[in-house]
Amino acid sequence: MPDELVPGDWDPPRSFEGPGFRLEPLSPAHNERDYQAWSSSMEHIHSTPGEWGDWPRPMTLADNLSDLERHAAEFADRKAFTYSILDEDDVIGCLYIYPDDGGSTDAYVSSWVTQDRAEMDTVVWTAVSAWIDREWPFGEFRYAARSG
Repeated sequence: MPDELVPGDWDPPRSFEGPGFRLEPLSPAHNERDYQAWSSSMEHIHSTPGEWGDWPRPMTLADNLSDLERHAAEFADRKAFTYSILDEDDVIGCLYIYPDDGGSTDAYVSSWVTQDRAEMDTVVWTAVSAWIDREWPFGEFRYAARSG
């Protein structure tokens, strides 16, 4: 599986129901809701545990659409998996599952929630950590711990 993050005979989940949220693959259909979510919470995302590099940074709605198209293609190609975190139909964050290029585990996981839903950060981390451990084909994964 040189170019794929998961074995070819394993189907990545298309959804997950957690306490007070659900996951679905990030797609261009989420563009406006995703853009509003992260662009309203840039400082909060930068303070969220995990490795964010230079993202989020100001960009246009069209640039965001290109980013979502890239994430959808990575999902389809099984190279990485990005999910919208939803409360009802509102995008309240994102979850990323990527190869752990800089570490010694099978995958690197990160997530963020909007500033106005900050209380969901630990809820998402707890539920997603258990889900990945239970359902995904990784021996080990990295996901920055939360406190509280």
